[in-house]
Amino acid sequence: MVTVSSASIDSGEFTISGISLPKTIAAGSSASFAVTCTPGGVGTATATLTFQSNASNAPTVQALTCTGKAAPPHSVDLSWNASGTPGVVGYNIYRRDPSGSYGSALNSLLDGNLTFTDNGVAAGQTYFYVVRAVDGNGVESANSNEVQAAVPSP
Repeated sequence: MVTVSSASIDSGEFTISGISLPKTIAAGSSASFAVTCTPGGVGTATATLTFQSNASNAPTVQALTCTGKAAPPHSVDLSWNASGTPGVVGYNIYRRDPSGSYGSALNSLLDGNLTFTDNGVAAGQTYFYVVRAVDGNGVESANSNEVQAAVPSP
């Protein structure tokens, strides 16, 4: 029988849970626990987990490693209803800039779809969009109703 008296991890990026110490473990038995890693950034985080016990080979030491990944980029998904105007061949999508104007279309080519994803957004910002229908002669309609999208902060 072994009594595990304490557990420690030498990095704040790792935590141990699911076990109450001290814990007595009978011969041939085991005890479960969880180690969670919350890396502080992109790259590899390492630590050492140490269990103190009354075992003859104490302490028991285990190396820990996890990898932090970059936060996924934010995006805004837009969709709209088809224009009822005859002759529409596609749509241009616009995002209002800080000066209040719509500038150039976000799509580089006329888009016949009724959806668009804006991948050029940043966390914690609010964006405003309009869509303009375009006919076969390249003439754009007036702006659609403006929609607003708030991108959450990380």
